[in-house]
Amino acid sequence: MAGKGKSILFSEMTPGPDFEAEFNSWYDTVHIPERMVCPGFVSGQRYRRHEGSGYLAVYEMDDLGAMTTAAYTKVKTQPSEQSAWMLKNVTGFTRYLANETSVRAKGDVDAAVNAPVLYAVAFNVPAEAAADFDSWYEQDHVPLLMEEPRWLMVRRLRVTDGVPETYTHLALHYLADADALNSPAREKAHETPWRARLSHEPWFKGTYTVFDRTGPRQFATA
Repeated sequence: MAGKGKSILFSEMTPGPDFEAEFNSWYDTVHIPERMVCPGFVSGQRYRRHEGSGYLAVYEMDDLGAMTTAAYTKVKTQPSEQSAWMLKNVTGFTRYLANETSVRAKGDVDAAVNAPVLYAVAFNVPAEAAADFDSWYEQDHVPLLMEEPRWLMVRRLRVTDGVPETYTHLALHYLADADALNSPAREKAHETPWRARLSHEPWFKGTYTVFDRTGPRQFATA
């Protein structure tokens, strides 16, 4: 079953240790299923931070219009008592909406999107530097990363809205295992002249987070 859409909602939450088990049960049985019945949603996959605490959910959508339907608006604005309590008490909240701009995968895309490790990289790129940044990422950076056999797919997305940070570019790297990040291919990708030039720019300060997939992907039932 196809699990990838053309747009995503990238959302992180960190429950307190005293209600983590309840949080996970609620997320799996209430929070994601409520969204899977809304038009435009394709699937939802949960992850846990590879180091430290915190959970991520990536919701796949046909397009960002899924966020403006009457069904989703009702889910969002009329939460149950349990949902309202959870959302009030979690910390580490992030919420980013983004449209996919490119995909490069080894083999089947729908298999790659279910990779066990997700490496998320976000940048805030000034408009005047975006063309150079995009060309570097597409022509220089991604091809070298993909030389690593465990680097299964790279999806690039443009962020349209989000909190708490202001990002413009998001890349989701789907890995067979986290040790791919220590590979010669990644080292090579980090040592090119093009990247060296960009690294001197004051805005070239990305955020880098590794997540491990947790639980099965849930699919739309609408």
